[in-house]
Amino acid sequence: MTTRVLVADDQSMVRAGFRMLLSHEQDIEVVAEASNGLEAVDKAARFRPTVVLMDIRMPELDGLEATRRILAADDAARILILTTFDLDEYIYEALRAGASGFVLKDDPPEQLLAAIRVVAGGDALLSPAITKRVIKQFTRIPRPEPPKELDELTAREQEILRLIANGLSNGEIANELYISDTTVKTHVTHILQKLNLRDRVQAVVLAYQTGLFETDVRRPEGTTH
Repeated sequence: MTTRVLVADDQSMVRAGFRMLLSHEQDIEVVAEASNGLEAVDKAARFRPTVVLMDIRMPELDGLEATRRILAADDAARILILTTFDLDEYIYEALRAGASGFVLKDDPPEQLLAAIRVVAGGDALLSPAITKRVIKQFTRIPRPEPPKELDELTAREQEILRLIANGLSNGEIANELYISDTTVKTHVTHILQKLNLRDRVQAVVLAYQTGLFETDVRRPEGTTH
């Protein structure tokens, strides 16, 4: 399966750089480019990309609003937010808007390629550093009531949800709980289905919006899961 990518960035040199980088990958094809948010929304509807590489700061319509509009029209779309600004409000708002991942433009090329493949595979990309900042942001906002569906999770599913919220990958969760990757994937699928969530990012957002894992949030810097 070829991953179809739309590159949305207002700088033509940046778009050309991404196109050149991605052109060397046999499983990835750049199907369109957009120079502003409105164009990104239009081309996402026309070309139906698997993944949209979305710049945060663009004229006419910023990347956050473009993300909201694209996902409103097609909730199967996967948005990977690109920015040079590692700022809390961007991370927080991008995740709230429904983005599946967040990468910095100065990340190494192999990291970007891995991010595209992870997001295209239906997973979500949240690095531990970004997860930690998201946690801090969510501890500052009013807490809604946790959804009743949380009561439907088994003890093992709650445990796995906590580890997802701490930014662990499936492989890391498998090592932590001494179970197979396949078993973890099955549990994650059940968790998302029970909570009516699209991906792991939404699970992290829910966990910290509702203050599910208050004890984890308050752990001092440097401690592990």
